[in-house]
Amino acid sequence: MTQTSVTDPTTQDPPQRFLAGKKRVLASAFAGTTIEWYDFYLYGTAAALIFNVQFFPSDSELGSRLASFATLAVGFFARPLGGIIAGHLGDRVGRKALLVVSLLSMGIASTLIGLVPNFAVIGWWAAGALVVLRIVQGLSAGAEWGGSALLSVEHAPARKRGFFGSFTQIGSAAGMLLATSAFFVVQSLMSAEQFESFGWRIPFLASALLVGLGLWIRLGVSDAPEFQELKDSGKVAKAPLRKVITDHPRVLLITIGLRLAQNSVFYLITVYMLSYLAENRDDSTSGVTAVMIASAIGLVTGPAWGWVSDRVGRKPVTIGGFIGIAVFGWIFFAYLDAGPLAFLPIIVILGMNLAHDAVYGPQAAWFAEQFPIEVRYSGVNMGYQLGTVIGGGIMPMVAALLYVAGGNSPWLICGYLTLLCVISLIAAAAAKDPARDLARSAA
Repeated sequence: MTQTSVTDPTTQDPPQRFLAGKKRVLASAFAGTTIEWYDFYLYGTAAALIFNVQFFPSDSELGSRLASFATLAVGFFARPLGGIIAGHLGDRVGRKALLVVSLLSMGIASTLIGLVPNFAVIGWWAAGALVVLRIVQGLSAGAEWGGSALLSVEHAPARKRGFFGSFTQIGSAAGMLLATSAFFVVQSLMSAEQFESFGWRIPFLASALLVGLGLWIRLGVSDAPEFQELKDSGKVAKAPLRKVITDHPRVLLITIGLRLAQNSVFYLITVYMLSYLAENRDDSTSGVTAVMIASAIGLVTGPAWGWVSDRVGRKPVTIGGFIGIAVFGWIFFAYLDAGPLAFLPIIVILGMNLAHDAVYGPQAAWFAEQFPIEVRYSGVNMGYQLGTVIGGGIMPMVAALLYVAGGNSPWLICGYLTLLCVISLIAAAAAKDPARDLARSAA
């Protein structure tokens, strides 16, 4: 039996595949990842705003912030393990089952974070509990993205994979919007003392309600016919992770490289900026507002860039995005230091929606197109999650250290981001682009 491959640009999908359950698939990809990333990003926002005070009190403000950002990074280091486990099982039993488990575990961990007593109540046990729950969040996030991306891309028609895959991607923007909005609303309705005392817990506790909705949508979706055919034929890989490492090491390195600069600039904006403004300009709300606005716009720009990549190819769109990220880094910090904060949303929109989203929007489809179906879940998960750890996972902590090393100046941070962009550009140049081949054949 011939297996359909998402990497084959000549493949045409029958109309019934496009029509059958496509809305439910897109709803599942969007809603599930939105809720997952809402929970995951809540931690990042709280790490920048409140966890240093609640869980890591210290005579050194830098020490408290570094400890808070270190626990943030712990979740990222757990993500590859979650990706490995989910990839192995997802390539053997299917994508849907793993997605249900990941959503449920993320919701439980986030709700429990909202219930953990702070350092003043139980001492260092509080920090320990926070780290354990962050690890669970990381394992869950590691399982989520690859499965959701493949579920949407594998259900998509050949010429709409970038657009379909973008619905997994904009779940990130929607999750960030929900997370920052939740903190913004709570901060707006409470005094600073009330927020520090109990208000910060409310967004975490609210995740329990959102998970129920996500599970209801996700349980109504089935695996794509492409994977079902592979499973029915008995040709699933027995050790997909090993096969990725031994048979596709070059592709794995390419996907890691494609992730570095994009994820780094994301966490530079959404996490480190909040801390930077609070420390250097005594402002804890302008950054949150700017991220909220950019996240809302990302609900449109993500699919738009995915749509563009279906028509001209992933490579030119992504390369343009990486060049934009490299230039943006220098402009960004110059503005944070001296620019009027009233116009900060415009600067953040340039970085997030024009540069970052040009890379992130087509990313689900492009990663899926790099690997054959029998190892696709393992391959995309490993590339995505390892790139996340090396890129965004350590970025807030690295940025804080580089700022001090640069004499309380951000020039080393900008240089580091530029270096990551160079690596990502090399990866983009080396990646295959079946969407571009398909667009040329249709011209």
